[in-house]
Amino acid sequence: MFARMFKHRQAQTKPVGGTATAGRRGCLPLMPGENLPEMIVDAETTCADGHAEREAALTMVDRSCPGHHKITLGADKVYDMVDFVADLRAMNVAPHVASKVKGSAIDGRTTRHAGYRVSQVIRKRIEVAFGWGKTVGAVAKTMLRGLERVGFQFTMTMAAYNLARLPKLLAG
Repeated sequence: MFARMFKHRQAQTKPVGGTATAGRRGCLPLMPGENLPEMIVDAETTCADGHAEREAALTMVDRSCPGHHKITLGADKVYDMVDFVADLRAMNVAPHVASKVKGSAIDGRTTRHAGYRVSQVIRKRIEVAFGWGKTVGAVAKTMLRGLERVGFQFTMTMAAYNLARLPKLLAG
């Protein structure tokens, strides 16, 4: 997508959709975004199984920048797991994950920096793209069935979001 041209990268992921219920499988679209221009750089849809969000986030981080330079990843509390944070640190990624009140995997190494607080504010901007996808892109009530089809629709919706944002970014 278009966001690869920007140098200051901060991958952010946020699952959308519900969890899978008995007898029904859900889909979880995820996407990292650029910090400054608020562009979507990757999109992935997985089956909702409780671990899919973290596995997809690791896959997207590895795919976008495979350990060559340090990046940060801002994420919700659902990602505050010891194994996920350890995997991120092994991949040369600073885990700017929202910390839980009790039993957090995020320690003072991360939270003492001003960049952590900035990441916690900026990561919420990804919700704008999800909201746009739900209202304009018809992702909220998809008529498609199957992981591939829903994933294709989600990816195309996020590409359309980037295209809709592009004139505003080029003007300013």
